Amino acid sequence: MKKEEIISRLKHFPHGTDGVWLVGGAALALHGVREEAGDIDLGCTPQAADRLEADGYPCELLPDGTRRFRVDGDIEVFENWRYDVVETLEGCPVLSLRGVREMKRRLGREKDLRDLRLIDAFLSRTDPDPPR
Repeated sequence: MKKEEIISRLKHFPHGTDGVWLVGGAALALHGVREEAGDIDLGCTPQAADRLEADGYPCELLPDGTRRFRVDGDIEVFENWRYDVVETLEGCPVLSLRGVREMKRRLGREKDLRDLRLIDAFLSRTDPDPPR
């Protein structure tokens, strides 16, 4: 899914973008690190998670006590997935690139390690003080 579709889908998200932000591949697409994302992952506040649960969206309680929701097939929402500041890019709330990098580092799956290499290459071209 390309950036334009991600933006469109987020604009039609239940309850709007209040208390949610893009993370993962969708955030990387909005930052310009990747051309597209396979799905949309969102972080959300506990209040936004409460609204989704009240609306009846399928919810899974994770081992750390936070909730994960499946919305509209290819959108997953994770309570409290926030590792840095949320920025606004193209009118959408997006976790900072440094925050996405930290999230990917902590997850440590093979696909996350590939994304870390993409992020680091992108930052080496665009950031005078990239993270190490």
